[in-house]
Amino acid sequence: MTTVRLPSSALDRIRLHGQALSPSLRRVAEFVVQHAETVVHQTITELASSVGVGEATITRLCHKLEFAGFHAFKIALASDVAGRGHAHASTGRATGEDAPSFATRLVRQTTRTLEDTARLSDPVLLDTVARQMARAPRIELTGQGNSGLVAQYFVHRLMRIGLSAATYTDPHLAAVSISTLPRGGVVLALSSSGGTIDTVQHLKLAQAHGHYTVAITHHASSPVTRYASAVLFTAAQEDPLTDKVLDTLTSQTLLLELLYTQLLTHRPESHAMLRVTAESVVDKKY
Repeated sequence: MTTVRLPSSALDRIRLHGQALSPSLRRVAEFVVQHAETVVHQTITELASSVGVGEATITRLCHKLEFAGFHAFKIALASDVAGRGHAHASTGRATGEDAPSFATRLVRQTTRTLEDTARLSDPVLLDTVARQMARAPRIELTGQGNSGLVAQYFVHRLMRIGLSAATYTDPHLAAVSISTLPRGGVVLALSSSGGTIDTVQHLKLAQAHGHYTVAITHHASSPVTRYASAVLFTAAQEDPLTDKVLDTLTSQTLLLELLYTQLLTHRPESHAMLRVTAESVVDKKY
């Protein structure tokens, strides 16, 4: 039996399979080749909309190219796109760029991301979400990877002002916790791509149980928004191939801080609770 090893490159696989693709799959493949830099940052919903096909067609192409799914396909495509540039994928620092210049550029880029996130924020919607959270018996946050780290940070913030809040790194535990939320619970889902399967499933589960659901994402057209009572937008999405996550972390954190500030206006007891919770750990410091 002959074993054929396909190239890891998404674009090379498209070229190899090009003539054997059906008309609809070929249309998607041609769009990917022509707009690879854009596609690498799109959700499956956005790509399907751009080409004018259903999401199932995108999935069929990925499987035809022998990728496990759309995310695996995008990782390979991101590698193709990165190979066209001159940056080091691990740091985002351009060849020949000294450390001070890189630091200046990084600060400028992060500042722009924060300004864009602030501009995208909707004060009225933030207030609506804050009101729901202020009267919720429990608040759950769900997010994977870096978004999960931000979720843990915000749970700590909520607990400091006396709110019952939780997040779980194990997606199974998260699902169990969401399914046992008391009536009137609130679930916030963080996903810059909007397409992280566990996060989407958690929000879908929360919606099915009748809870108020909030999606925090970079993409307006993404699976997670389908199950959200409210959608709050950030201005950054991390590259799936690199560790350049500063933009994502700072934009998510800023949006949550804006939400937290609004939440304080609906919980006059918050300042007293901050003092109480601070005193609870006073003997833990020298």
